[in-house]
Order: sequence, then structure tokens, then C-alpha cells
Amino acid sequence: MRRAWSLAAIGVTAVLAVTGCDRGGSGGGAAASPGLSQPSASGSASSAPETAVSFTPASGAVDVRPGQEIVVNAEGGVLTTVQVRSSKGATLDGELAADGSSWRSTGRLATASTYTVSARTRSSEGTEGTATSTFTTVKPSALANVRLNVGDGRTYGVGMPIIVTFDRAVKNRDAAEKAMTVTTTPEVEGDWNWLRGGTEAWWRPKEFWPKGTKVDLKAALGDVELSPGLWGRRTYTAGFSIGSSVISTVDVQKHTLTVTKDGAPVRTIKVTTGMEKDPRFRTRGGTKVIIEKFESIRMDAATTGTDPKDPEFYNTVEHWALRLTWSGEFLHFRPGSDRYFGRVNVSHGCTGMSEADAKWMFGFSQVGDVVKYVGSQRPLEVANGYTVWDVPWSQWTA
Repeated sequence: MRRAWSLAAIGVTAVLAVTGCDRGGSGGGAAASPGLSQPSASGSASSAPETAVSFTPASGAVDVRPGQEIVVNAEGGVLTTVQVRSSKGATLDGELAADGSSWRSTGRLATASTYTVSARTRSSEGTEGTATSTFTTVKPSALANVRLNVGDGRTYGVGMPIIVTFDRAVKNRDAAEKAMTVTTTPEVEGDWNWLRGGTEAWWRPKEFWPKGTKVDLKAALGDVELSPGLWGRRTYTAGFSIGSSVISTVDVQKHTLTVTKDGAPVRTIKVTTGMEKDPRFRTRGGTKVIIEKFESIRMDAATTGTDPKDPEFYNTVEHWALRLTWSGEFLHFRPGSDRYFGRVNVSHGCTGMSEADAKWMFGFSQVGDVVKYVGSQRPLEVANGYTVWDVPWSQWTA
């Protein structure tokens, strides 16, 4: 009597077999069907033990997500090797179980790719075989553009936050945070928060950075779904250092700027800040951070909404300027104001000083240095500059 044979789990399981030797008939039999052992001409069946291989995801699957784990299982034998290769030539790492019964991927799939899984097996009787499977990953409808506020090989002040800016709002923020890591030497406690409607992820330490800290940022956003249909494009990295602890204090009422380095006073400068008579130009209080440095920059009051016909309108080129807010507050040389320094606040919100003091301050300072403003009742708006230090740690982590 002939033995009945069938293919199991077509599209999910591949059955491996080899044709048995025909000892009872004369002449060769018909060619074997895939997955079937070939019966002998005399009617008796003889076959090597079969090794069944199953794949997850199933062969032919489409829209597989990058986070999907690839699993290969073997029954009736063991897996000897498994290779997963994309149509773009990339391979996917994985681990073979000690007993050879299964293989699981440890790497992450790429989007818009076709993968081929190739498995080699050996049955309990030593018969070797192969099985393959193919599947296609999801194709993004849009890719996010990302930029960092920190760069490789740079040195920043102790107040410097890390900002990852996306060109579109991020909805899956947990997934984005999981893909972004900050590694420090020595170890520093810190956390992420989201600003500007979810388009900016900010990381700050709990307290000012320790002097000399080495920082490595890795934003492995490639193939991470940031919002429905919006995926990360690639991995972004930056390695930088923290310099000396330069913390300055501007007393708006006393018209002074006191500079300290690593806790020791360095210089006290006479300044003038925003005029009190016009609320539009009062200097904001709070803890600010130097964002940018300009040897010269054009300052145009029109960018802050001041009408050109307004008596307080200005459009001038200023020198030795250190930006503190996006709204236009700087530390800089203010020509023609010598009689006001240390006595009266007459500026449009900036902190003005003599040319000698401004040039010294410019050379002494670096991006990320802290400048605290006291004696002002005007608050500093969230994200108007690097404003992380005006947010209590308990609120930041909440």
C-alpha cells in the first residue's frame, strides 16, 4: 500500500526531504515533488527523516514593520546556519539556539526592503537540506529631517542642553526617546522633554554639567516610526566635551555683570540693560545660556515687531555679540553709552558694555556658558533660548 504524503502549512513551513534509494524496482522512478520522499517502484516507501522549517513572518508577507522579530524554527532536525539578507545587500544579525532548534534576529529591519531568509538544516540522521523565505517591509510615506544643536569635537559650557529638532511633530515620542541615547563620562543624570509642539526633544542634566564631562549622543532614528506614516531617515551622532564652569550674573538693578570661572570671581563689568520706561524693552530675568557668538551682527528692530516709524526703532550693526534669547537679547558692545554703564538702563533689552569689556567677554565665553539675570520682574519665556534651567527638575521629569 502506498503511503499518503502532503505539504504542511504552505507559505509558512517548508518540508525538506531527499529521495530514498530504490532497491526493489528496475529503472529510475519519476522525479520527486518538493517536500515529498519518492516511493520505490515496488510499492514500498523509503525516505530519509524530514526536517520541517517554519518562518516568522511567513514567506510572502508584506508591510512587515522594522521592529518585527525574525524567527526560524526546525522540527525533526536542527538548524546549522541562518542568513537574512536584504535586497540592498545588508545582513541582519541573529542568534542560533544552543540546541539548533531555532534562530532569532537581534538586529533591526530596514524599511522599504525585501529580505530573503536562508536556512540550512541537518536531520537526526545527518541529512542536510535548505529552506528559504522572502518578505517585504513597510514603505514609509514620509521621512523626517533632523538636526542637532551640538557637533562633533566641540566644547560647550556647563549649561548646554542637547536639542534634537524634527521638521514635523513627533507623536510616538516614547519610540523616539528609546532610539536616542546620551552616554556620559562620568555618568550624569539627565532626561528628555519635548517642546514646541513635539518638534523638539531636549535633554538636560539634572544640574549643570560637571567640568570635563565627555558626552556622546546617538539618535538611531532610521526606520523608527515617529508619527503615523512618518519615519526616521538615519542615525545621527555627536561627541562633545564640557569645558570650564563659567557662570555670570547680571544684576539689572545694580547695572553689573559679574563673571566667575570654576566658582572663583574673574571680572565685574559695568553694564546697561533694558529700559524700564517701556515694558517692551525690559530685560528678562532668569537663567539664560549663550546660544551663539558673532563678532558683528545686524540688529533690526523690525524682527521684534517694532514699527520703523516708532521712535525706538533701530537697525544697526553691533559688535562682540553673545546671543542669549531667540527674541533678540545679547551681551554686546554698545557704542556711545559710556555715561550709562553702571548707572542707568537705556537699552532695548540687550546688555550693553564698553568695547574693551565686550571684546574680553566675547573671547572669554563659549556657547553653553550660563548667564543668570536677577532684579528683573519680566519672566523668561519657555524655549526663548536655552531655557531649561528655569524649569524645576521635578517638573522637567514629569
